[in-house]
Order: sequence, then C-alpha cells, then structure tokens
Amino acid sequence: MLNFIWIAFILVGILAALAQALQGDLDIFSRVLTGLFDSAKTGFDISIGLVGVMSLWLGIMKVGERGGIIQLFGRALGPFFRRVFPDIPAGHPASGSIVMNVSANMLGLDNAATPLGLKAMRELQEINPQKDTASNPMIMFLVLNTAGITLIPTGVIAIRASLAVKQGLVGFNAADIFLPTLLATFISFTTGLIAVALWQRIDLFCRPVLAFYAGFCGLMAALYAWLSGMPPEQMTQTIGLLGSGLIVAIIAVFIAVAAGQRINAYEAFVEGAKEGFGVAVQIIPYLIAMLVAISVFRTTGCMNYVIDAIRAVVVALGLNADFVPALPVGLMKTLSGSGARGLMVDVMTTYGVDSFQGKLAAIIQGSTETTFYVLAVYFGSVNISKTRYAVACGLIADAIGLIGAITIGYLFYH
Repeated sequence: MLNFIWIAFILVGILAALAQALQGDLDIFSRVLTGLFDSAKTGFDISIGLVGVMSLWLGIMKVGERGGIIQLFGRALGPFFRRVFPDIPAGHPASGSIVMNVSANMLGLDNAATPLGLKAMRELQEINPQKDTASNPMIMFLVLNTAGITLIPTGVIAIRASLAVKQGLVGFNAADIFLPTLLATFISFTTGLIAVALWQRIDLFCRPVLAFYAGFCGLMAALYAWLSGMPPEQMTQTIGLLGSGLIVAIIAVFIAVAAGQRINAYEAFVEGAKEGFGVAVQIIPYLIAMLVAISVFRTTGCMNYVIDAIRAVVVALGLNADFVPALPVGLMKTLSGSGARGLMVDVMTTYGVDSFQGKLAAIIQGSTETTFYVLAVYFGSVNISKTRYAVACGLIADAIGLIGAITIGYLFYH
C-alpha cells in the first residue's frame, strides 16, 4: 500500500507541475526540485536529530528492562493486552514498551514516544515469523499509535499561548481546547481499535477491554474536573509539570529499582543507548522516501486542489463550510507533522487564535497523528516492506477522527 501511495504522490504531483508549466508557470519545476532537496535534507536532519533522544530513551528502557519494571508494566495491563494483542506471549517485554509508548503519547511527549515505539517494534520483530511482513501485533500497535489518545496536547497549547500574546489577547485560555481535543482523539483511537479488531477478528466485548474503557473515561472526567477550575496560566503550568514530572519520575524509578537490585545500571544504559544510534541511522532512507513524495504533492498545489474540491462539495450540499479553512491541517497531518503545524499556525494567524477556525485547527492538530511518517519510520526501523492493511486501518481512523474533531468543534464553539 505504501508503494502505491508513494508512486501516486510523485506522479500526480509531476503531472500537476507539467500542467502548470504549460499554463505559463515556468518556475514550477524549480520549486519542485528545491522541495525535493529540502525534504531529503529534512529527513536526514530529523533522523540524525533523533540519535541523542533515542539513545537516551533506549538506554533508560534497557535499565528498566534489567530491573523488571518493563515486564511489570506488561503484566499490569496483561488482561487488556492479551485481548488486543493475542499474538504477544505473556510477559514479553514488548507489552511493557507498548505501554510506555502509549503513556508518552497520551501526555503529548512526542520526543519520548518515538524511541519507545521503535523499541517496541524491535521487540515485536523478534516474535514476527515473517521478517519482511507486518505481523498482527505490529499493525495493531501502529494503528493505535497513529490514532493514539492524547490527554494533554502540550505543543498545541504552547503555540496558541504564544500567538495569543502576538495578537494582543488578554486573559486568553490557551488550554481551552483540552476537553474537545481529548474527545476527538478518543474517537480516533476507538475507530482504529475497532478497524483492526474487525480485520483480525478480535472480540472487544469482553471484561478487560470494557474495564479499560471505563477506567479511561473515569480518568478523563477526573483530569477535567481537576484542571478546568484553574486559571489559564496555572493550567498551562500544571499541564507542563504533569508531563515532564511523570517522565522524570519514571527515569528515577527505573534507576532506583536497578540500584536496589544491584544491577549495573550504567552498563545497561550504555548497551541500550548503542541500539539508539543504529535505529536512528536505519530509518533515514525510509523517512526521506516519504518526505520527498509528500513534498512533490504539496509543492505542486495538489493539496489545494483537494481542499477546493471538498469546499465545492460542502457548499453544493448546503452545509456550513466554516470548517474548510482548518481542513488542510487534518489532511496534511497524515503526511507531515511539521507541515500540519505550519498550516495550523497559518489558520490561527489568518482567522485569529480565538476564532472558530483557529480553535478547530488546534483540535485537529492535537487529536491526529502523522500516519505516513509513523508507518514509514516504524516499519523502516525493522525492515518491514509488506505492510498489509496497516495503511488502510490507519487512514480509516484518521478519517473518522477528523470528522469527529470537526463535529466536536461545531458542538463546542460554533
């Protein structure tokens, strides 16, 4: 599937560039070429930039694994994972790594989530009978990752707060999109889970899964009740403290437990950190391949054509089209996180950070994931070339999540 999408992005983009050149835009191919080179450099820079943080987290994970904490995480969610990931053996470290990755994603800590996710993929590859083909647990993990629940969209809140100052807004609550974003991402997560479960014939109507959903709903309610009464500035500080404090606490616990068991934590850390360098280098060709295809599609204006077509359809149906300016954020987010972030800032700058379009762009950005980036990097890290139905399920979750985000935006702000 990735092969067909990759080819389509490039060929459709080149055809669009050719049409624009015939209409007199003689600089179009120059812009496409510049975009290709810039994207290749960006892919390399991202991969190299991941070396440090991946070495850090894979080192910490190795310490936790030696101390038995990772296995403890896996056992704690054992009943849920046995239902959702029936092919992962009981007590396998992949379960703990998946839990850590999901936890980091829930707190909006992308830098921590990526190396933890790559660690989980390497462990899932160990039990994969066909090394070039995505296994059922890999597909479930990646779809849930791309549609992952985000409790606290810290990056989006920080950008909104910064733009509000530039726009002269006083007393602006940058975190007021917290609950709508949480609801939207919950819809996306549930859709991804159901899509893969139907494909893999997993029964979700069982006590462990229902208990997980009940617990999550309770956590959402408690978190909202705790944060909603705070002043905007205090809420932002509390959210930042919660995310960073939890990660620091995890590091401290891992090292303390290892020390208590007289494990050589330093040696374990170095061993795990060495893996981080190798993984970061290995993903370079996969990431560059995806970014250059996205660049051609975006530079030639194909994304704008898609948006204009959607706007025409919405208007023809007699529906309200106020959401359309924010729609490019959702469509771009599946392709490029940085591209979607730029589009979100553009919407907030054009319409105002406190406008309906600005708030909706923030909800979409905070509740969706870079599906193609995640699939390319995660599968590339373990040399998976046959992705089966992972892309289809990921895009289904993205589509329903985007519709859910728009609906929630109208319910809350329109």
